[in-house]
Amino acid sequence: MHELVIVLDFGGQYNQLIARRVRECNVYCEVKSYKTSIEEIKALNPVGIIFTGGPNSVYLEDSPTISSEIFELGVPVLGICYGCQLMAHLTGGKVKSAQTSEYGKTVTYFDNNSLLFDKLPEKGVTWMSHTDYISEPGEGFKITAHTDNCPVAAMENSERKLYGIQPHPEVMHTENGTAMLRNFLYNACGCSGDWSMSSYAKTAIEQVRQKVGKGKVLLALSGGVDSSVLAALLSKAVGNQLTCIFVDHGLMRKNEGDEVEEAFADWDVNFIRVFEDEAKKIGAVDFLAQGTIYPDVIESGAGDAAVIKSHHNVGGLPDYVDFKDIVEPLRLLFKDEVRKLGMELGLADYLVWRQPFPGPGLAIRIIGDITKEKVEILQDADAIFREEIANAGLDRDINQYFAVLTSMRSVGVMGDFRTYDYTLALRGVTTSDFMTADFARIPYDVLAKISSRIVNEVKSINRIVYDITSKPPSTIEWE
Repeated sequence: MHELVIVLDFGGQYNQLIARRVRECNVYCEVKSYKTSIEEIKALNPVGIIFTGGPNSVYLEDSPTISSEIFELGVPVLGICYGCQLMAHLTGGKVKSAQTSEYGKTVTYFDNNSLLFDKLPEKGVTWMSHTDYISEPGEGFKITAHTDNCPVAAMENSERKLYGIQPHPEVMHTENGTAMLRNFLYNACGCSGDWSMSSYAKTAIEQVRQKVGKGKVLLALSGGVDSSVLAALLSKAVGNQLTCIFVDHGLMRKNEGDEVEEAFADWDVNFIRVFEDEAKKIGAVDFLAQGTIYPDVIESGAGDAAVIKSHHNVGGLPDYVDFKDIVEPLRLLFKDEVRKLGMELGLADYLVWRQPFPGPGLAIRIIGDITKEKVEILQDADAIFREEIANAGLDRDINQYFAVLTSMRSVGVMGDFRTYDYTLALRGVTTSDFMTADFARIPYDVLAKISSRIVNEVKSINRIVYDITSKPPSTIEWE
């Protein structure tokens, strides 16, 4: 129902980010394996195709490749990094191992007569990540960008609508990267920009109604962003045919169960708290609703990708489950798009923008043995941290922030008494995609207030530390 751009995945680390950037330009986009047949690509009728990066060398026999027939479809193609080298390799160019690799921020020089760089500066910083390089562009291509070490940083064959760029325009480190992608989408592919969240919401609601009919839908509502947005959408689609089950497993954040119930008090849904026992009381339930989002689908082993997440039922329901089918209206959305959908549906701001919370709950934010006492300590400390961040007006600026109860104990002094209590770590990061992240520069006076409150108000904590490592080398969560 929308103009479609296909991102063909050759194993690069930024593939999801490419798709997100395309959608940010109001063009619908899906990620497909490079193994997708030419016939299937034709059937999808894309207005444009993007080749992603990848870790291989295009000239090796076992490297990912695709039939050169794809260049004969008349559909504009953009190759990025490995995709650019593959385009050169398949069209008669030469790709070699470079004596000098390029990684990170690199000064790049552009030909403004190129469609990709139209109305952009002639010089800028791009993000490079390559050892191989194109020594000669493909037949009919002209060089449109270069660096001091890379003679072909971009190339194009405008007659065949084929474009290649060695750096990664999708990452924020590349200056004007989104503008380059926009030039490809609107100038080469002729996109009109018909992808919006309001149109998606209307379509998704209607599709749910058609699929569910008069059947009953069951949703495990955790109170996280994905399940909350899904509950709102299903409520608008099928009303009280939806039953939401909230399971308080004892590892939620402080007062979270009450907040979730209060948030949905005025929505047209049934609401119960215990899963299996109560599910039986509902009677025959036809559909199970899941908050699966697009990264879950991709990371569950699409193509040759590693299986990063295996706990999502992206392949369908097992035979022994009694439900007729799964309802997954968020399946094609990225996280930021889920938030936009939540706003479109009128979901409360504090649910749409609530902090990401892992499925295992506070269990992964407690190092070592997990006890009821430790959970209560962390709940109280984490609540103070989140409250003071909000009071300081930083809750929208810091993309994720939370407390971790370490297993380390150290000596402290409170009044005239010696203590031997836990060290609490605070973590705050800024990121655009959660693939890389930097630690948040929380003002010292805010950290001082947080530290003072936690040590004075929360039992068994006598030391506060702040995590100042980035991702990589660290991860965002501690466990």
